[in-house]
Amino acid sequence: MKFVDQVRIKAKAGDGGNGCCSFRREKFVPRGGPNGGDGGVGGSIILKADVQVDNLVSLYYEPYLRALRGGHGQGKDKHGRNGGSTVVKVPVGTLVYRLPDEFHLRVPDPDEEEPVKKAHLDLRTLEPLADLWKPDQEFVLCQGGKGGKGNTHFKSSTNRVPRKTTDGQPGEEGWYAMELRTIADAGLVGYPNAGKSTLLSKISAAHPKVAPYPFTTLNPVVGVVELGGYLRATVADIPGLIEGASENKGLGHEFLRHVVRCKLLLFVLDMAGSEGRDPVEDFQTLRTELKLYDPTLTGRPWAVVANKMDLAGTKENLKRFKTKFRKAKILPVSAEQGEGLEAVKALLAAAVDQDEATPPVLAPP
Repeated sequence: MKFVDQVRIKAKAGDGGNGCCSFRREKFVPRGGPNGGDGGVGGSIILKADVQVDNLVSLYYEPYLRALRGGHGQGKDKHGRNGGSTVVKVPVGTLVYRLPDEFHLRVPDPDEEEPVKKAHLDLRTLEPLADLWKPDQEFVLCQGGKGGKGNTHFKSSTNRVPRKTTDGQPGEEGWYAMELRTIADAGLVGYPNAGKSTLLSKISAAHPKVAPYPFTTLNPVVGVVELGGYLRATVADIPGLIEGASENKGLGHEFLRHVVRCKLLLFVLDMAGSEGRDPVEDFQTLRTELKLYDPTLTGRPWAVVANKMDLAGTKENLKRFKTKFRKAKILPVSAEQGEGLEAVKALLAAAVDQDEATPPVLAPP
C-alpha cells in the first residue's frame, strides 16, 4: 500500500438552510399568524486522530471533503433538518495547516500558452492550525453554517404579518495541508545499510524489510519495545539519510519531519565501515544534515549505536571514534547477533520516563 505523509485537500462545510415564510391557515382559526420554521445547521468537517490509521493515503485519493447542507425551514414551525457532519480519521501525530491563496491547487486553463505551475511550499514556514497528537482528539476543520430564521421570529405588536426571513449562512471552506509526523520516543537515524531495520526487528515485534542493499526501508516503521514493569517505548526506523538530505537529496529527506517529534535520537553507525564509509565522517554528516533541517534537533538528547561490532576492524574504528567524540554516549552492539541490546533498552527506558500528558516536541514555524 502506498505510504503518504503529506497531502493537500479542499474542505467545504455544509451551508445552513434558509428560514421559511409561512402563515397558519386552518379552519376556524382566523388570522393564525406566522409559522415559518428555521433552517437547519450545515454539517461540519471534523478531523479525528485514530490509532488504527497510520498514514494519509485515504485523503491522497479523495482530496475533496464536503459535508451535507442543512434543510430549509417549513410551515407549521417545522425546523429544517440539520446537515450531517463528515468525520475524517487521520493518524495520530497529524499537523493541519491552512494554505495561502497562492498555493491552492489550480486547474490549468487549456487556452493558456504557458500554464502556471503549482508553487512549492515548505510547511515549516506556516503556523499549524492544529496538532492531533492524542488518540481520539478531534478538530473542527470547517464549521457548518447556521440556519436562517423563519418569519415567526419577526412578529410584533406592530407587525402582525411579517414576511421577513433570513437565509442560512454559508459553511466554511478552504484549502488545507496535512502533514504526518510520527510520534515516537526514539528515532533511529543513519546511513543506508547501517542496520537500523535489523536493530528494530531485534528489540521490538516490528518486521521491517531487511536486505543487503541500500534504501531497503522506503517509509518510517514504528516498533513497540517492551521494557518490563509495564513500561514500553516506541522506536521509529527512519529511511536512510545521505549527505545533502536537507537539500532534498536522496530518499531520507522525505522523512526528516518524522525525526522532529522524537525525544531521543539514536545514530546507528556501521562501525565496521563495511560499505566503504568512515563511521566518524558518517556521524558528522548526519549531525550536520539534522542541524540544517531543523537547528532545534541539535539540542535533543542523543546517543550513538555502534553497530556490526561482530565484524573485523570494528575495535580500531570504535577506539578512533571515542577519541574523536569523548563526550558521546556510545553503545557497542551487534544487531545481527543480538549482542548489546540490553543497553539500548535501558537507554530507551530512561527516555520514556517523562510525563505522558505533555505534547510531543515540534519544530518551530
